[in-house]
Amino acid sequence: MLRKTLTILICAAFALSLKAAPGNSPTVPTLSAKEIVDKNVAARGGLQAWRAVETMTLEGKMGAGGNQRATLSLRIPGTQSPQGGGLEGVRQRPAEEVQLPFVMDLARPHKARVELEFKGQTAIQVYDGTNGWKLRPFLNRLEVEPYTAEEMKIASRESELDGLLVDYAAKGTRVELDGTEKVEDRDTYKLKLTLKSGDVTHVWVDAKTFLEAKVEGEPRRLDGTYHPVEVYYRDYRNVNGLEIPFVLETRVLPVAKTALGIRDTPVPPEKALLEKVVINPKFDAARFSKPAPVASKAK
Repeated sequence: MLRKTLTILICAAFALSLKAAPGNSPTVPTLSAKEIVDKNVAARGGLQAWRAVETMTLEGKMGAGGNQRATLSLRIPGTQSPQGGGLEGVRQRPAEEVQLPFVMDLARPHKARVELEFKGQTAIQVYDGTNGWKLRPFLNRLEVEPYTAEEMKIASRESELDGLLVDYAAKGTRVELDGTEKVEDRDTYKLKLTLKSGDVTHVWVDAKTFLEAKVEGEPRRLDGTYHPVEVYYRDYRNVNGLEIPFVLETRVLPVAKTALGIRDTPVPPEKALLEKVVINPKFDAARFSKPAPVASKAK
């Protein structure tokens, strides 16, 4: 999903996310995990303000297709150069990221609907808190398909619309301080979150603003190998008294070698740029129901 679909230059990821030595930086006040979370929630608008949010709509553009990774080129025995076709074909990928318009509707509990415009067609993903469906007409798939088991697992782990830290105890989450780190030259508190499901994730909170600077994303499968993912939050703006990041940059981090046994190559960042946020819009009851299939065009 976009909210977490909602990936990512390797060198930049290492340069901009530097791990500090164990222990707290002398410039960062010593606080408990609870104190950090309390300050984060207050900085984002306050607990009662977030509890009053039942629905939310995000509109903007999502980066896609700007994969500048080195293309895979395999030499076939007995030949002098790589041959075309399959994995060994050398194919030029687009240099720039394509910006696709999207609308994401969120509602409690754990409901999400994403509409993504691509080549004049609308792709749809819907999760009603229990079941998920997808419609991908740009792939000529005009029937509604259910989420795969992996997609269901990811959707069920997504945070509520207020994020991971708001009302964390009520959500069954345990939060611990895991030291301090530099994130884009800023001091941050690194928090370790153990979710009700038992899954563990991390959130980095800016030591000055107490807003989230970075969160750990869902691992991304590339070349047969799962890569760690980080999502950076930037350009916070006030919307109805709530602080919302209008730029979300996703980075896929490198691994030593892929499942194919080759050295990993860089993946440029992917950005989601918000243009409009609406708090508590009214949705039709069917908004998070199974979408209708696309009518096939008459020949």
